[in-house]
Amino acid sequence: QVQLVESGGGLVQAGGSLRLSCAASGRTFRSYTMGWFRQAPGKEREFVSAISATGGSTFYADSMKGRFTISRDNAKNTVSLQMNSLKPEDTAVYYCAAKTSALSKVISDYNYWGQGTQVTVSS
Repeated sequence: QVQLVESGGGLVQAGGSLRLSCAASGRTFRSYTMGWFRQAPGKEREFVSAISATGGSTFYADSMKGRFTISRDNAKNTVSLQMNSLKPEDTAVYYCAAKTSALSKVISDYNYWGQGTQVTVSS
């Protein structure tokens, strides 16, 4: 089992940047695929990005490509999401999640979730 705690959210102006981090407990972090999802008010949770257990493969939602970068440090049990060129429509609660096996953008594939961190982008 793995426990996840996100940090790094906040208020930023449009065009700015934020770096989200997710700290994971447990010795098996390096065996999990990690993902980032987000949920805006009144909307369904949606996929943002995922990274394979080794970090060798990454996957992004189309609207995030070129703006967001996912990375992980298995020695520190952390996964990060660098978000650049932020837009007001990026405002949401961002969640870190973990799953075994292959990359996926399907919410129900992920077994473990953090509590989320709020990102607000002002226009």
